[in-house]
Amino acid sequence: MSPHLILVETSDRHRQRGRLLTTIGTVLLIGTYLMLVTTQPDGLVDGLGQGVALATFAAYLAAAILLLAAVLPDLPVSTLTLIPVALALNILLGQLVGSVMIPLYLDSIGTVMVGFLAGRRAGAATGVLGTLIWSLFSPTVLPFAAGAALVGFLAGTAARFGALRRVYLAPVAGLFSGVVVGVISAPVAAFVFGGTSGVGTGAVVAAFRSMGDSLLSAVTKQALLSDPGDKALVFLLAALLVYALPGRLSGGFDFVRRYRVLGQRGTR
Repeated sequence: MSPHLILVETSDRHRQRGRLLTTIGTVLLIGTYLMLVTTQPDGLVDGLGQGVALATFAAYLAAAILLLAAVLPDLPVSTLTLIPVALALNILLGQLVGSVMIPLYLDSIGTVMVGFLAGRRAGAATGVLGTLIWSLFSPTVLPFAAGAALVGFLAGTAARFGALRRVYLAPVAGLFSGVVVGVISAPVAAFVFGGTSGVGTGAVVAAFRSMGDSLLSAVTKQALLSDPGDKALVFLLAALLVYALPGRLSGGFDFVRRYRVLGQRGTR
């Protein structure tokens, strides 16, 4: 067998393995999210000393590892270096904004950057990993791992279809992503926190509740107000950070080259 055919077969096996791992990881993410929403278990935010919290952490961790394993052969060293920086950025900004009277989150800029540069699976895995690490210090964020994965997935999808080729397209993509993420995250926020996961967002929920809305309705309305604006700003800031990278660095990402994520910018 010729070396060329061997390389083709090896590449096909890698792709099939990647698709299988991605499918298993995605099913695990969705299944864990649905379990949390439908069963609303007690003790989830009391730390990993609780069995339900430990099981949830393990399930999300397994999903993140599967997603990373699926994309690992395609990840350059620069991505592996970027992910820890992205995780730290998420946690620092999330902690800061969550403690002030701003109805935003800004806890996914790092996740969106990875999605923009390395694609959907890397973005989703970064979102989950960031939530898991953060939950070691603040267990209340653990239930939102699936939503964080969705942010990374949507960022990679937006980049793949040209959202970074014009500056104004990034916040538009973020706006639509925020609607999807808000709807997905609202049930978790309602049953875990009673809609008060952040100082600013909790005030918005309280306002809707005072008008007679049910808890889920109030949290969903708050999410549809806060998440689109938050993700529009996050996508814009992440895009500006990506634009600021040297061309040789951003162009080192296979995902960026393959889908011409930055258009002419990626060739400079």
